[in-house]
Amino acid sequence: MQYDQFYLFIIQKLNSGLPAHLSYHSTQHTLYVTNKAVHLAKEEGVSGDDLLILKTAALLHDSGFLQNHLEHEAISCEVAKADLPKFGYSSTEIDRVCELISATKIPQSPKNKLSEILCDADLYYLGSSNYPKISELLFEEYKKLGIIKSRFEWLATQAAFLKEHHYFTNTAKLEQQEKKEHQLAEIKSKIKEHVSKKSTHTSQQLLQDLALNALGVIIAAFALKCFLVPNRFFDGGVTGLSLLLHELYHINLSVILVLLNLPFIILSFFTVNKQFSFRILSSVIFLSLVLLAIPEIALTTDKLLISVFGGIFLGMGIGLVMRTGAALDGIEVLALYTLKRTSFTITEIILFINIMIFSIAAFKFGIETGLYSVLTYFAATRTIDYVVEGIQAYTGVTIISGKSDEIKYELVNHLGRGITVYKGERGFLPGHFEISTEVDIIFTVITRLEMRRIKNLVYRVDPKAFVFASTIKEAGGGILKRRHAH
Repeated sequence: MQYDQFYLFIIQKLNSGLPAHLSYHSTQHTLYVTNKAVHLAKEEGVSGDDLLILKTAALLHDSGFLQNHLEHEAISCEVAKADLPKFGYSSTEIDRVCELISATKIPQSPKNKLSEILCDADLYYLGSSNYPKISELLFEEYKKLGIIKSRFEWLATQAAFLKEHHYFTNTAKLEQQEKKEHQLAEIKSKIKEHVSKKSTHTSQQLLQDLALNALGVIIAAFALKCFLVPNRFFDGGVTGLSLLLHELYHINLSVILVLLNLPFIILSFFTVNKQFSFRILSSVIFLSLVLLAIPEIALTTDKLLISVFGGIFLGMGIGLVMRTGAALDGIEVLALYTLKRTSFTITEIILFINIMIFSIAAFKFGIETGLYSVLTYFAATRTIDYVVEGIQAYTGVTIISGKSDEIKYELVNHLGRGITVYKGERGFLPGHFEISTEVDIIFTVITRLEMRRIKNLVYRVDPKAFVFASTIKEAGGGILKRRHAH
């Protein structure tokens, strides 16, 4: 066995062939494991050919990363079978090397003294004072590979792994076990701190939601009592229907709002969730109480001002309530329920209901009132869109570049966006139609404010990249918030 010559060969191969994103499974890691294997072997009384086999396996145990991080132990054995015969290793010796490499696969499964030593050397750092630094390298690598998504997930993964792991050799147990348990205690402490901060943040968010919900209800009540009700103007949805019944039959507006929303609140309990239905109920009841407290005062008699500003204030109030995960109008619940049983979209269902409301208003109170009510509804709807989504309206961005791998990495890890990749071809230029190359077409969804940032990011990587954007009219699923109808 020509170990020294093979050592130079494999280290050079790892230095030139390992991908740059492998911050943990680098050549440095291989050298570390080899050194610790020699140390443990000395303490455990291993020498001669057994020591050479152990050191060879240590040098090769992560060589599979030259090709793929998945099933790298099996690939490492293939590397061993391809390269070791060139340095005088027999088939029996190669089989022993492969047996040791296979034992390092998590969960580790050593079957003899040599494999126990290699397994302990591979994870010797778990009880090292350098554990935080080394584990950070593994965290960065796992993030780049998409194995770990967040810091908290990494803490939980470390805690679980350290708890289940145990050393096999007496030397490793004596030298590292106590230190490893200390590392586990440190990680558990960080997890508790993270959970505590998250709980505090949740409490603060709840208080903010309550304050925002109360403000939204008050603004909506102000719009109704000081603009729409005194001037017989109407809105869409359950609110518009309540206004209509209030004018036609002189039913108390506070009472009719609760009664008309109640069936939809019950429906939301079964079609959405219990929390959402409770939030709608509490918001509607609070609105009815505020309406009882606010006197009916006509701030203006100008129909255009009433229509526009009544809609703006009403939309502002409804939008603020929506931002807290609640609603003041159960019409969306009905639309969602009907959507599951018909071929109509939510927009079409709500539009049909509102057409009936405005038609009745026009028939009973005049065409002018009906038309102004449509304007009120439009002003309210546009205001809701702005309050709920604001400047965070979404834009779809498509990127075509010969440096797609670098751009994908930047988008995910630096901009923090999810991406979708399509397989395509680029080229087919006038005069060179026969020339084309395969390319990854990247699609992502961003907010309007991020457009300049993403363009700067892309063009920094590839000044010749082709980037185009389109407005997202409607989106659902994923990490996007659904556009609220009114």
